[in-house]
Amino acid sequence: MEEQTSFLEQTIDLDKLKTQIPFFQGLPEDSLQKMTSHFVTLSHPASQIILLENDWGGSVYFILEGWVKIRTYNFEGKEVTLNILGKGEIFGEMAALDKKPRSTDAISLTPTTIGRIPAENFVSLLNTEPIAGVRLSQLMAKRLRQVNRRLQLRDADSTSRVADAILFLVEGQGTKGETGTEIPNLPHREISGLSGLARETVTRVLTRLEQKGLIQRDANLLRIPDLLALENAIG
Repeated sequence: MEEQTSFLEQTIDLDKLKTQIPFFQGLPEDSLQKMTSHFVTLSHPASQIILLENDWGGSVYFILEGWVKIRTYNFEGKEVTLNILGKGEIFGEMAALDKKPRSTDAISLTPTTIGRIPAENFVSLLNTEPIAGVRLSQLMAKRLRQVNRRLQLRDADSTSRVADAILFLVEGQGTKGETGTEIPNLPHREISGLSGLARETVTRVLTRLEQKGLIQRDANLLRIPDLLALENAIG
């Protein structure tokens, strides 16, 4: 069973979908109509499993609202955060393409709304619309660059690794606010998972970054007044 939590089915119009999901923008209307004829929206509360590793990949998912963590486990059984995705992003595409069981879990970090389409509809779109294939290739290249950057910093100091984790989230989901670039203020354990550091270490580094004026935090948002200054904190 692919969905591991109860969900609320909703409806969504095509024009709204194109504004929410960059992957769909610019695609021919008839192709979108055909693909989205089986599009279903699902609402999940925070901290709920959406997909489980080793499930068969019968669907591809698009995030309409919220944040989703992609995780796996190492040989010692320790959780490894591979990615944190937000509004407009896609997941579950690899299992649809290679027709093999899923290699990761997906879990909602916040109340999340996702759209689901059958894997065969997604693959059909890739086979008939070159722009869709190009966009998927660009997405894969972006994720590979992000993984390479994290590997390069795995032996860096804790400040560099936390700053890089924040910039990683900004790259995917940062929005411009009145006082800087904003992302949701996720729990420290999620920054810990991205950076590979202990949660206590992340807490200390975030406090130092805040004292230096490189970040600002409230209950809901983390703000970066100057992205270049935060980038310069990476040694």
